[in-house]
Amino acid sequence: MTVSQTPRVGVLAVQGDFREHIASARAAGADPRPVRRPQDLEGISGLILPGGESTTIAKLARVFGLLEPIRELIADGLPVYGSCAGLIMLADRIEDPALDARGRPQESFGGLDMTVKRNAFGRQRESFEADLAFRGLEPDPVHAVFIRAPLVLEAGPGVEVLARVPAPQLERHADAEALDLASDGRIVAVRSENLLATSFHPEVTDERRIHELFMTIVARR
Repeated sequence: MTVSQTPRVGVLAVQGDFREHIASARAAGADPRPVRRPQDLEGISGLILPGGESTTIAKLARVFGLLEPIRELIADGLPVYGSCAGLIMLADRIEDPALDARGRPQESFGGLDMTVKRNAFGRQRESFEADLAFRGLEPDPVHAVFIRAPLVLEAGPGVEVLARVPAPQLERHADAEALDLASDGRIVAVRSENLLATSFHPEVTDERRIHELFMTIVARR
């Protein structure tokens, strides 16, 4: 890929592991740029929402004037990838939103017709790794790292399910009963047109295919 063909991809850098996403995006062929202010969104061909604390990301996005501009870009079709907290930020509905001091539920950018559950596996000590069958990346499984991960409880008709955590893996967790296990597991990766989201963190491993998949979405826009 030549310099002229290298897409500029923004990485939301108000909180979370944005540095790891910048490194992964660069390895996948992007020209990554940290996004902290509205002007940082100018000229980008895609945007990555990192893992971290979704409540903090939402709060800081509003404080820095990024909430509405990013919502508008999503509505205009900008390719966006969210991992872990980023998945929550792309959800239209959060089942268990945190409340601020005034009792208002946390905000998201939205765009994905889905309902998510925050911290679905419990606390940090419940973090785990699993090999997942990932639609479009066969035959090799995707090695996924889940850290205080969310789950997709419901996905709308326009949302494609790309990966699930198998039920046997979920049954080993303390919160398994609360997860209302389905025989085919629970949803941890989805896509709807230009929006891609995973519950897990490919940026913390050598798994580059998720970022490469996102770059194909960016290239096709």
